[in-house]
Amino acid sequence: MTQAFSPSVARKQREQQDSTRMAYRRAIEERSELRRLCQELGDDPERLTGFYLNPQLGAQR
Repeated sequence: MTQAFSPSVARKQREQQDSTRMAYRRAIEERSELRRLCQELGDDPERLTGFYLNPQLGAQR
């Protein structure tokens, strides 16, 4: 026997799925940005300090 969902129940389920999907997407984007930054900085974490102290250093490549 199948039960019919009321519109409000179905909407709540879609909202929950959308919320989960968006959280997953944000996590992927944050991870991607972190990987990009790590690749950009390479093995020189000191460069990050240099960029912080003198932002013009980032333009000198």
